[in-house]
Amino acid sequence: MNFSVLLWRNWDVRSRLFLIILLPVIYMFCSIVWYSYHSRLQEAQTELAERARVVSTALAESVEYNLLTKNMSGLKNTMTDVMQSDRNIHRIDVMDPDKKNIVHIISMDKVQEVSRYAEVPVKRRQLVRLNLMKDAEQEQSGIWPLDTSEHDKASVISDDDDVLGYVRVTMSTDRMLDKHKQRFVFELGLSALAMFVSAVLAVYLALSLTSPLQTSIETLREIREGDYSTTLAVTTGGEIGDLQTSINAMSVSLQQAKQDLENKVQERTQDLMASRNEALKANAEKRKLIQKVHSIVEDERKSIAIEIHDELNASLIAARLEAQRIQHLAAQIDASPVTVEIQERAKAITKLTLDLYANGRNLVRRLRPEVLDMLGLQGAVEDMLRHYNTNAQGCQFHFDSEGDFAQLDSALAISAYRIIQEALSNILKHALATQVEVALTLLPDLQVLQIEVSDNGSGFDIHHNTEGIGITGMRERVAAFNGEFDLRSSTEEGTQIMIRLPLTPA
Repeated sequence: MNFSVLLWRNWDVRSRLFLIILLPVIYMFCSIVWYSYHSRLQEAQTELAERARVVSTALAESVEYNLLTKNMSGLKNTMTDVMQSDRNIHRIDVMDPDKKNIVHIISMDKVQEVSRYAEVPVKRRQLVRLNLMKDAEQEQSGIWPLDTSEHDKASVISDDDDVLGYVRVTMSTDRMLDKHKQRFVFELGLSALAMFVSAVLAVYLALSLTSPLQTSIETLREIREGDYSTTLAVTTGGEIGDLQTSINAMSVSLQQAKQDLENKVQERTQDLMASRNEALKANAEKRKLIQKVHSIVEDERKSIAIEIHDELNASLIAARLEAQRIQHLAAQIDASPVTVEIQERAKAITKLTLDLYANGRNLVRRLRPEVLDMLGLQGAVEDMLRHYNTNAQGCQFHFDSEGDFAQLDSALAISAYRIIQEALSNILKHALATQVEVALTLLPDLQVLQIEVSDNGSGFDIHHNTEGIGITGMRERVAAFNGEFDLRSSTEEGTQIMIRLPLTPA
């Protein structure tokens, strides 16, 4: 039941209409055919039974005299005439009162015998009536038969109901059934023609209903695909006509809504383009500002480094020379505790000035590496890695370079130096690495300076961990030159930084 319901639900409207119209027609056709067949069969049987009864009754009346007189040839002739008069008779039997067959004839036609037959007794009534007529004639003439007494007359009249024998007529159903079969075939043809006309009418009605629905569905599909300009011709009335009109109204409404939406999208796009241009302009200005700030910072660092190198270091050298002079003068005085203390204090001042001078040199190197101006970017990076290899325990720094870096712009060179310096500082602080690779590559075809820094440290999750100030600073320096910054990190492979800086400013 559930399967049939699901199957019905999956049918289209045309199939459902065919089924709704044809099912009653098929049911009516089958009912009419069944009723006609059984009614014809019953009618044939009834007609055969009636004919058998009539024929047997008529034959019983005809063979009474022949049966009484034992005239077998006349009896057979009568039976033959009766059989020839009706082709539906299969067999005629004449029997004695004990129902023993006296004579019978069988039709020569090859027909099917049935078990139903009509049996009528042959009585003396007809003979008695003849005798009475003779007696009446004799009475009118006044003559009675000599051997006939009053008792005999009464005896003859009283035997009016004596049975002389029986006549049995067996009918065949073949011819009668053939006649009714022809009638049944004719009725079946009429019913089949009616069913065919009903089927054609059902197909026509279904097509007349489903064709507008199919056209409406195709129009709705075109509307679903975005063709709102399509229109549907109203070809019928009723609910389907209302549906076609509604589809046209919906198409017009959707077309108007689409146009309104496109206008709003265009306006919004223009606003977004304006905002994007403003953002790009602001971003370009921010990059220029960052680059300017970095330039100012580097200039200030350079100025501070020069001042420390020229003034502070000169003062420290003078202080050291004065302390050495005091120590030399104290050595010329006679030895005493005071002179010894003066010499010790002079030595301490000399050592202090040397330490301050060394710290000043380191500070100058951090503010503005002199080697960058003297040896360029490649020499400055090599000197920095040499310094890290000397001071960093448990970590080895390797450097590889390719290209001529002598013609690099000073601002680009100092930015690249600061980026490498910040990357190595982060590795020493957080990575716990044992191997660090630094590579500088100049790509003249692409006009790009490529910087690669990688380590085998602990790494971090770049999707969940927030970037520190060092990485943010590197990104800002790269963005100031419109460069590319690619950071990859995992706990199994450490951290890799790939930076590309254009040689010519955008």
